Amino acid sequence: MQTIFFSSNMDMINEWKKRHNLQNTISCYEVGTLNNEIKKASEGYILICDYDSIAHELNSLIASNTIPQNCIVLEKSPAISTGKILISHGIKAYGNSRMLNTHYLQLVETVARGDIWTYPELTASLIKLSKKTKLNDDAKELIHTRLTDKEEEVVLLILEGLTNDAIAKALDITIRTVKAHISSIFIKLHVNDRVSLVLLLK
Repeated sequence: MQTIFFSSNMDMINEWKKRHNLQNTISCYEVGTLNNEIKKASEGYILICDYDSIAHELNSLIASNTIPQNCIVLEKSPAISTGKILISHGIKAYGNSRMLNTHYLQLVETVARGDIWTYPELTASLIKLSKKTKLNDDAKELIHTRLTDKEEEVVLLILEGLTNDAIAKALDITIRTVKAHISSIFIKLHVNDRVSLVLLLK
């Protein structure tokens, strides 16, 4: 899968390449070049955008509903409010432009699978935001027909924004058991992460 960088800051692109030991990447500095490179990426691509330098261009793509697929947005000082807006408009991942390589690899792997990646604080905030909307009847029926009673309890606590540790304490079970229930829930509901679960049910 091709990695495409979208930034007007060459120093940031060079930092990403060095930090994550990346080679054979493509660098784009404006939208026209970006669109041309995306058309040429026949085997698929991951697009990494430097929000600090191309926010205006990215916001224009969002406004025109032409966000490229597999779009990752990184920022030097990520803000939860920015992350909420970007994720709600189809961005697949949002995080710190200077994240550790281990986190970067998790992010890319998650997006390559077609899932959404966010850092823990943003994930919790997205889940809490979704609490404002009650589960509709279809979501309730889906949970009730596909999940066991215990899995249903776990799902409801996830939707309240609880961590694995907090769920374990609330249900008086081990964290290992919580993780097993969550894995089973993801399989049964055909999702791969908490954000996708929330988007499905809310």
